[in-house]
Amino acid sequence: MPAATPPDEAEIRATLSAPRAGTYVAACGGDTGRAVELYGWNARVSAALMLPAHFAEISTRNAASDVLERLYGPRWPWNPTFEASLPNAGRYNPRRDLLNTRGTNPTTGKVIAELKFVFWQKLFTSRNDVRLWEPHIAWAFPGAPTMAAASLRDRIYRDLDILRHLRNRLAHHEPVFTRNLLDDLTRTLDLIELRSRSTSQWVRAMEDVTTIVAERP
Repeated sequence: MPAATPPDEAEIRATLSAPRAGTYVAACGGDTGRAVELYGWNARVSAALMLPAHFAEISTRNAASDVLERLYGPRWPWNPTFEASLPNAGRYNPRRDLLNTRGTNPTTGKVIAELKFVFWQKLFTSRNDVRLWEPHIAWAFPGAPTMAAASLRDRIYRDLDILRHLRNRLAHHEPVFTRNLLDDLTRTLDLIELRSRSTSQWVRAMEDVTTIVAERP
């Protein structure tokens, strides 16, 4: 994902739209040439961050799904006890999300893939400590350091919250240049490592966020 010199920065800014380009122009003190370069860099690093985010999301949701299967069986999305355990109110309603998702997806694997990111994050709240995490979190996250189940569960919740907000910005092509991207990367890689050290090592070898961050214009 190499950097490239913009051939016509005025045309590029017009293509991006004035409001979108304006964020970068302001960040560069009115220097429109530097603003276009920053925009290109922001797009490059955003694309690079999607790789570790991909693995962090999938590894964490699969870990949670394994715990649910251990408790409720392979058809856990259709288990009435699990359904009844989910909150059924609020701006985001986990029970409604489950019902809607399983209604249009006939297999557990499809449900896992289609449930919202926030569904998985909300499983890592204290209301599930006794039922899910105290008995099973060390088994589900064998790469985690030795610590109290509630502390590990809270760490995962907070890291998922940061990852979810980052992922939303990446998906909507929003600026991320004001973030501490190396901290975002570290948290993401460490989250993968809680589930699997081998997977984390593989993603660390593939990621190019570190290189692109060092190339910021």
